[in-house]
Amino acid sequence: MDIAAEAARLRAAAEAKPLRLPVNRRIDERHRVRTEDGLSIWFTIQISPNRRITEAVFERDASRPADGECHAWLRELLPDRDAVEAAGMPDARVRRFELFESLSPGQSGRA
Repeated sequence: MDIAAEAARLRAAAEAKPLRLPVNRRIDERHRVRTEDGLSIWFTIQISPNRRITEAVFERDASRPADGECHAWLRELLPDRDAVEAAGMPDARVRRFELFESLSPGQSGRA
C-alpha cells in the first residue's frame, strides 16, 4: 500500500468534510483506510468554535499498532506537525494521536 497516497486521500476527505463540534460526531467511511495486514487508520478534523482538533486513530484486531507504523502514517497525515498520543489503556489495540490548534475569531467557519 502506498502510505503517502492513502494519507493524502484521508487528509483530503477530512479537510473536505470536517466534523462540527459538539453535534456532528458521525465519522464517514471516507475517513478510514485498512491496510493489507489489518491496520485500520481513521483520520478526522474536528472544528469547535475556537479549536481545530486533528485526530488519527490506529486500530488492529490482533495486536497493538507498533510505533513505527503509527509514525510512518503520522508523517504523511500531518507533515511538519507533531501530534501527541492520547492516554490509553496498556496493551490496548487502539492508539489515538491528536493535534490541537487554536482558531482566531472568524476561522471556525472555515476548515
